[in-house]
Amino acid sequence: MNILIATNSKVPLFEQIKDQIKQHIFTGKLQEGDSLPSMRVLAKELKVSVITTKRAYEELEREGYVISTIGKGTFVAGQQPHVLKEWQMREIENELERVVQSGKQIGLTKQDFIELLDVYYEEDV
Repeated sequence: MNILIATNSKVPLFEQIKDQIKQHIFTGKLQEGDSLPSMRVLAKELKVSVITTKRAYEELEREGYVISTIGKGTFVAGQQPHVLKEWQMREIENELERVVQSGKQIGLTKQDFIELLDVYYEEDV
């Protein structure tokens, strides 16, 4: 599992870890039943505190992305396609809310957003 930590980011380390694991699940790099590294192993690999990885895993479990079993480890929880899509939609909505708030702060109108959306939507990704 490839996780990159940006130490100069304003995003907390545990959140960076959590978000990247979720992204691996969304893209299919991690699938139902796949095991995650132990908190200690991941902490050592990323050169962060075990408390940081523990918090990321706990939040992932609380949100339903993983299941932890004492003595066995942490595994990707089973997601049905419609549930996975719902999670992805929720992530997009959260990001969109942040973008709209930032846009409003600099005076963008709804029409400005629609024009920007048109440009980015039509662009080849």
